[in-house]
Amino acid sequence: MTFSLQTFGQLQLLDAKGKSVSFPEKGLLILAYLLTSQEGSEHRAKLAQFLWGDADRPVSLVNLRSIISRIKSRQDELGAEFLRFTDGMISLGQTAIASDLLSLDRKGFEEPVIWLGRLVGLFNRTFIGPVNCQSRDFDAWLLQRKIYHNALLKGLLKETSHSAKTPKEEEIVKNAAILIFHNEPDDPDTLRFLVQLFNAEEEVEYFRKYLEQRKQSLSEGPAPLGTTSNKASAESVVRTKAPEHFSAQGMSITDFPPQSEKTLAKTIPRLALLPPTNTHRDPIVAMVASSLVEDITIAFCALNSLEVIAPHTAVRIGKTSEDKANVYERYDITYVLDTRLSGLKDQDLSLFVQLIYVDNSEIVWAERYMLSTLDLMSRRRDILRQITLFVAGRIESHQVTRLYFERSAAAYHRYLVGRHYLNRLTLPNLRRSRKELKSALQEDANFAPALSSIARTYSKEWLLTARGDLDLLQAAAEYATRAIEARRDSADGYRELGVAKLLMGAIDESVQALEVSETLSPNYADIIADHADTLNHFSRPDLALQKLERAIELNPLTPDSYLWTAAGASYSLGNFEGALGYIDEMVDGDLADRLSAASWAMLGDEKKSRFFVRRALEANPQFDIDKWLTIVPFKEQWQKDIYREGLKKAGF
Repeated sequence: MTFSLQTFGQLQLLDAKGKSVSFPEKGLLILAYLLTSQEGSEHRAKLAQFLWGDADRPVSLVNLRSIISRIKSRQDELGAEFLRFTDGMISLGQTAIASDLLSLDRKGFEEPVIWLGRLVGLFNRTFIGPVNCQSRDFDAWLLQRKIYHNALLKGLLKETSHSAKTPKEEEIVKNAAILIFHNEPDDPDTLRFLVQLFNAEEEVEYFRKYLEQRKQSLSEGPAPLGTTSNKASAESVVRTKAPEHFSAQGMSITDFPPQSEKTLAKTIPRLALLPPTNTHRDPIVAMVASSLVEDITIAFCALNSLEVIAPHTAVRIGKTSEDKANVYERYDITYVLDTRLSGLKDQDLSLFVQLIYVDNSEIVWAERYMLSTLDLMSRRRDILRQITLFVAGRIESHQVTRLYFERSAAAYHRYLVGRHYLNRLTLPNLRRSRKELKSALQEDANFAPALSSIARTYSKEWLLTARGDLDLLQAAAEYATRAIEARRDSADGYRELGVAKLLMGAIDESVQALEVSETLSPNYADIIADHADTLNHFSRPDLALQKLERAIELNPLTPDSYLWTAAGASYSLGNFEGALGYIDEMVDGDLADRLSAASWAMLGDEKKSRFFVRRALEANPQFDIDKWLTIVPFKEQWQKDIYREGLKKAGF
């Protein structure tokens, strides 16, 4: 009969059918030890110390004699000789035995990737498993074997990482990397190796290029703005010194008071990525989703501005019944990326991801990714990139903003009051907002959020009054420039400068400024919406609507300003019913009365058109079409013509 010794997972003896065969545990340990030794034999005294330690040698030798007696008896019953005993030695016996230990060696016909896959399958299970052996020699042997296994895996991974050609082979390579990270999460050499490995798969290089793009946009600023009109204010932006020190994420250290190295070290946030804890009816989906989270963990290893909790610990944190707040405090965790699968049917399957700031349970960012079992594998890399970039960007923004606001608490309080009045676009609210925001500047004259918000009050007042008051736009540009000078790593200053430039008619400069703004905050819905507004005036209403779809996705309780821009873009495309549909969704639809009147007129409904004309003229009796069209910037004449036609038909 053929027998085999299983050492990975549960230590046991198996028969030819794979069924467990009873055998003394200490005998199996001796067998495993001898199979890993070069000689295949060992002195009895050495094995007694291996099994029971060296505290009481005579007792250990007595115990060994007892075990030998039991092993001989059991071998006689099985008709096999796995171990041979002499007066002073124990050796491998005459009966050949298979073992997963022997399968660590490469078979001659095997491709390296196949061998790697076989090792990953073995090493994913605990070597030896739970056994009753407490000696120091046993622990040392166990550690030695684990080091050997990891070295074998790492060496083979280096050999095969560039040769994987099929999705299955790429999966084997990735799983081997994950396993190495499990085993050596804090080893700097392992970390460097993994970064090199994933550079081969282009992931880390992708993140680095993206972050470098952000840093370059930040350090250069909207320099091209100085090439067109309004040069004075643009040059004041260009002359502003770029920060001298940036982290890998593009954060400006110079924005904050000097700190000791010890204090700065503490500001590096620690992130725990928790795999989905809920089950799914398809175990493959659940497995792939958990593996995706591990992929993201590896990607984060390349970012020096974050410390990432190893997947093994993260899994245990996710499953623990202990109070999570206590666990997060114990491991000094700053942020948690929580994940959850939802949807029972294939077409409804989604992965919900939310980033939580542990100190106050604030949800910093959340997103839902629609999946299906058919394309889950093919979309993994795209989803990995999105989540990694979004999370890195959100943590960066949250860390910088939190420290900045904590430094100016009084100014921040007045700023929040001022921002409250900006939520509803009426002239009285704009002026109340401006008053509060200027009070914030009395607390901190360089408080960038207040400066950029004041700029917004002026540009919005210009829009609401529709009188073409250039002083309002100049004030907006001035405050936006001051905001950029105060904090060049903040997107809001560039955003407000872009809006002001748009209304001044410098559309090219506006597009450039808003591109910088969106680069700095790629998931800031309000900035995306403003970028869309500029693209509409750039005579690309089609692109504007695409961006607005993204902004609305990120901000589903949609502000009126988004809907107003979407209505204008739809009108420019000749979709007058679509324009009216967006206006109907607005809370204060009367803000768009002129656009409603023009849309109804283009649809041939004179009665409804006249109603909105009367209401618009009540709010602004001085409105004049020709004057308005000279003020409102459009890059192409056709866009002005379609507005003129609709407003004329309406009766303005």
